Amino acid sequence: MRISVTQRILGLLLMLFSTTMLPPVAVSLAFDDGSALAFIFGFAATFAAGLLIWLPVRTEKRELRLRDGFLVVAAFWLGLGSFGAAPLLFAEEPSMGFTDAVFEAISGLTTTGATVLDGLDNLPPAILYYRQQLQWLGGMGIIVLAVAILPMLGVGGMQLYRAETPGPVKDTKLTPRITETAKALWYIYLGLTVFCALGYWMAGMNLFDAICHSFSTVAIGGFSTHDASIGYFDSGLVDAVAILFMFLAGINFSLHFIAWRSVSLRHYMQEPEFRAYATMLVGLSLFVVLNLFAQNEYERTSDTLLNGVFQAVSIATTTGFTTTDFSLWGGALPVLLLFSSFVGGCAGSTAGGMKVIRVLLLYRQGVREVRRLIHPSAEMPVKLGRIAVPQRVVDAVWGFFAVYVVLFVLMMAVLLATGMDQVTAFSAIAASLNNLGPGLGEVAGGFSSVNDIGKWVCILAMLLGRLEIFTLLVLVSRTFWRP
Repeated sequence: MRISVTQRILGLLLMLFSTTMLPPVAVSLAFDDGSALAFIFGFAATFAAGLLIWLPVRTEKRELRLRDGFLVVAAFWLGLGSFGAAPLLFAEEPSMGFTDAVFEAISGLTTTGATVLDGLDNLPPAILYYRQQLQWLGGMGIIVLAVAILPMLGVGGMQLYRAETPGPVKDTKLTPRITETAKALWYIYLGLTVFCALGYWMAGMNLFDAICHSFSTVAIGGFSTHDASIGYFDSGLVDAVAILFMFLAGINFSLHFIAWRSVSLRHYMQEPEFRAYATMLVGLSLFVVLNLFAQNEYERTSDTLLNGVFQAVSIATTTGFTTTDFSLWGGALPVLLLFSSFVGGCAGSTAGGMKVIRVLLLYRQGVREVRRLIHPSAEMPVKLGRIAVPQRVVDAVWGFFAVYVVLFVLMMAVLLATGMDQVTAFSAIAASLNNLGPGLGEVAGGFSSVNDIGKWVCILAMLLGRLEIFTLLVLVSRTFWRP
């Protein structure tokens, strides 16, 4: 382990991140909301910290190794949450303590969308913009952005990219050079954001709300500039734009790139994970809508269709936008929607959850084991489409699932020990670990009622979910620290 190498990268990344606190200054001055100094102080503190970390090792030129990459990613996300909370701490409105500020910043950067704030409609516009920007930066992963920029500073990026994307598709590169891959992903990400903002604006949002909500929609974040979330606009057109871009953002961005480069949509339907993803959303939406009709939840058919489809797509993709309080729906719908977030979106997307490809592989292996009972001597590889999946990948998926369940139970037990009721504890961990946001019980409307211990547990869960567990857990492994 070469601490000086990781220290240099961490300092550079913090200085890079500090510049993201300058756009809110411009927003503050434009709206004259009086919060500009909070972001200036936040920028100064973050840049100074990065500079102090970088200066002692500025001459270190050795390339990153894989272990160094894991350490940089983990340290950077932990540091990012702390320094990302700085403007919220310096701001006079809202008045936040350290725990709440870190919770809000981590929730934004991990695109969870859980919040401890209320009265959003009355907060300074610069604060609202900053929250949305945090989600946008965290959506594709600021490390991927750094992969595209750091080579210009003399720092290699492949190890950072591998550490940031530890899922089943971590070795997939769209272009021969990893920096070009990162740039390609960001071009697609930026393009979707622009089109989403235009869609919201044409649907009736003002320009500020359109930009802010496009950030959180494409990032699958769920933060809003209003307490009522998307329901504030009471517009079928706005709902339709949100549904479309939540669906698109939950797809593997590699497929978007291939479709753009080949000017063809056939690659989507050839991808087993996309077919499973689309089937899940259509089936869930249909089930929710039919149940709402049966319960006579809404008087108008259009309200039933829009609210049913919107909440199904929003929760299943782990976006977390709401048009209504779905926790008050009758029957099993609230719990079913919460369970759908465990699947989440596709690998390589901005969505949370375990990812569709992992659940699909678990299902395929389950089917194989049933068939083996009948034909115990037969060779039956697990396949995705016509391609046999290496047993190493299948084993890794089972390992991920096992660790996921164990961590979920442990963190839920801690929340229960703090006096939280079972429904709230279960949904709080589910909403945090799956990077969803809204939960059930006492956290249906936000996490402000959760005590500080519970909030730190949820912060850990959000980080584990965003980095897909192993990126953080590898740091507590003895093997990782051995020479």
